[in-house]
Amino acid sequence: MSIRIDRIVTRGGDGGQTSLGDGTRVSKSSDRIEAMGTVDELNAQLGVLCCYMAQDTRTAGLEEEVRQIQSCLFDLGADLCLPDPDRAPSLTAEASLWLEDRLEDMRQSQQELRSFVLPGGSLVAAHAHLARTVARRAERRVAVLEQVPAETLRFLNRLSDYFFVLARHANNHGETDILWSPGRWHQKKI
Repeated sequence: MSIRIDRIVTRGGDGGQTSLGDGTRVSKSSDRIEAMGTVDELNAQLGVLCCYMAQDTRTAGLEEEVRQIQSCLFDLGADLCLPDPDRAPSLTAEASLWLEDRLEDMRQSQQELRSFVLPGGSLVAAHAHLARTVARRAERRVAVLEQVPAETLRFLNRLSDYFFVLARHANNHGETDILWSPGRWHQKKI
């Protein structure tokens, strides 16, 4: 597939509207544009995550996997941008199954969960947790839309699980996770 972008500045959105892939003009504050923007934000967060992954020996081998997810998010964005119920979705069940397989592969080597995990630990883990939360927000934004392929929501749901498991992987398979300590604020003075 060849893509050609001739202009960056179009001035088409100066009045608060933008175009969907089929040319339909919609408000930039519409639910669909909000969902598309959140998916784009998630993709940008994954770009940052990949920068840190490349520098971490625990996750450098998984960087290409996250790049594949970025491409899937572009496909997902195309589905959101072209809300035609007769159009075959770009993402199929295989994408979600692939995520399930990948996260299960990582999870097998991780310590058993015995507490809730706080976001943080290594830089990669912290950014993976951030990606997880943005994926959850994207899922919420997409869930309110009409004419969304079921696989779109399934993929976003699996994606947040994937980033949780990736964060634990980056924290030495869960060994250096930061665990929630209930009531900690009153147990000692900070």
